[in-house]
Amino acid sequence: MEEYRFRVPEELEGERADKCLSLLMDSLSRSYIQKLIGEGRVLVEGRPVKGSFQVSEDDELCLYLPPSREPLIQPENIPLDILYEDASLLVVNKPKGMVVHPAPGHYSGTLVNALLYHCRGELSGINGVLRPGIVHRIDRDTTGSLLVCKNDRAHSAIAAQLKAHSIRRLYYAVCRGVLPRDEGTVDGPLARDPRDRKRMAVFPKGTRGAREAVTHYRVLERFREYTYIECRLETGRTHQIRVHMASLGHPLLGDPVYGGGKSPFHLDGQTLHAGILGFIHPDTGKYMEVNAPLPEYFVHLLKILE
Repeated sequence: MEEYRFRVPEELEGERADKCLSLLMDSLSRSYIQKLIGEGRVLVEGRPVKGSFQVSEDDELCLYLPPSREPLIQPENIPLDILYEDASLLVVNKPKGMVVHPAPGHYSGTLVNALLYHCRGELSGINGVLRPGIVHRIDRDTTGSLLVCKNDRAHSAIAAQLKAHSIRRLYYAVCRGVLPRDEGTVDGPLARDPRDRKRMAVFPKGTRGAREAVTHYRVLERFREYTYIECRLETGRTHQIRVHMASLGHPLLGDPVYGGGKSPFHLDGQTLHAGILGFIHPDTGKYMEVNAPLPEYFVHLLKILE
């Protein structure tokens, strides 16, 4: 049985226990968390609670996941916004709210379920049956470009480029506050937060277990209380942009984990979009770029801020 412990951040105070956990563990669906609560597998300050229980800041939440069994993942006819496709790979424009690959409590409705249907099972198998074709991922509420490999040869070639940090990845985000500098670099190694393993944190260089993480940012537009930025990833760690911008005191707008307060714009998660993805095609050896347009909610938000 796996055990997960969390401390309720300030911005989630007053939320229902089931919603709070679904935001802190974006790999689990809210319905599955409600099922676990019904089974007495969720404790707040050591006591079992109902899903409607309202949490307070700094409450300790403890979640016990039952032993996982490797399920048979089924193809599902879920529409995909495909930006590019050929015999070896495809680039998908992932929508907000879609989990990339199956995880406990989330074995349907994922991008992998949709890919199994669309590709008729022709996906690389390097990452196992739960992540066929998946060579990198983006968070559930992050939108935009995601590269998928159809065979192991293409997967190995793209993975090598990721390891060498040669893939061009540009993200667009809105952060809280007004950034004083037009551009900058955050060079801060990342590791799991020792107080909450679902969160990442910045550590001093040389810290054991912390992995190199570098984000370059550039201001695109300043508003009265927010800044629209472009971020170029030099590395691709879990939650990298979200943690790095929060470390500067400018968390992403809408981020329920690192965001520092509730959003006044009723956003579902962080305002973060994976726009441009550039790489060497494993078949042609030529550089190519794919650009996912900003989603409607993002465009609408920018108009409001203007």
